Amino acid sequence: MEQSIRTQPPGPRRRPPAGAAEAAVPGPATPPDAPPRPAAGSRAASGRATPRPRLRLPLPLRTGDRGRDRPGGGRPARLTAVGTGVLAVAGTLAVAGLDRLLFDGLGTLFGLGYLVVCFQLAVRVRLADLPAAPISGPIAFATALLLLGPVSSPGVTGQVLALATGLALRAGWLFSGTSLAVVIVAARFLAQRRIRRGRANG
Repeated sequence: MEQSIRTQPPGPRRRPPAGAAEAAVPGPATPPDAPPRPAAGSRAASGRATPRPRLRLPLPLRTGDRGRDRPGGGRPARLTAVGTGVLAVAGTLAVAGLDRLLFDGLGTLFGLGYLVVCFQLAVRVRLADLPAAPISGPIAFATALLLLGPVSSPGVTGQVLALATGLALRAGWLFSGTSLAVVIVAARFLAQRRIRRGRANG
């Protein structure tokens, strides 16, 4: 005992810091193979704790977005060139069949129906297929006359003569509906061109 006291150097003993002692010496409850726990003062020295991951929930759509996703919430569907031709023929034949069923011929009802069909074609056709509206109208008009118009004599010659006679007698309705489609299509084209110039200049 006296020999161990003599071998120690004189002066006070240096004690390790409390944090280092806690970091180096594992607690009694921890197994010897486990890594040492960090000291209590290490978090305070770092200044900030480990960030926790946050869960982000998807936000609900706005009312305008829901309206766009719905089939009937946005703008009406535009017609392509093929759709314009199909609608023209179907609408004109329907009106011609109704006129012949009610009045036994193609008269005023057929002409008014043709005007309505031409208006719908010019309004609903998309901008890329604007010329399809004034072209599909006369084709549908001639198809209705050829299929449902009165025929004086059988055969191909009789049908051609009946078609020419029907076009001559109903030329007013034909030019009125076609002119209406041309005016609407031209107005839409000029309006779209003006909008593009405004965007380019702005």
